[in-house]
Amino acid sequence: MTSHISENQADIAALVLRLIGGGFMLTHGLPKLKKMLAGDFGFADPIGIGASASLILTVMAEFGGALLILIGLGTRIMSIPLMFTMLVAAFIVHGADPFGKKEFALLYFVIYLALFFLGSGKYSVDQAISKRS
Repeated sequence: MTSHISENQADIAALVLRLIGGGFMLTHGLPKLKKMLAGDFGFADPIGIGASASLILTVMAEFGGALLILIGLGTRIMSIPLMFTMLVAAFIVHGADPFGKKEFALLYFVIYLALFFLGSGKYSVDQAISKRS
């Protein structure tokens, strides 16, 4: 028995994944943005580029990228830095920790991987822009 997913179902799946992956990630990115805006650049340096650069890149991904994914603008492109950030969180930041500490980062990674393949879908700013052109 084969099952086919309709285009509308794929668009709804993309919307749900964008709302979850973008919306929930904002809860991680917003505190880091506030920290950065307050001038506190103390942060981990998991890949050896410096604490300030690590914080800035993390904020760009977890806040800026998540916000763009939430509204469906550049979803495929924005999923890439978020996937990278989640792999760093899972395997470097929590590398020595038990699986339970890696689990959320890996779940986010899978959401962003799915969005990389699905794209923004019909219910997105990308679609609104493409209809205008």
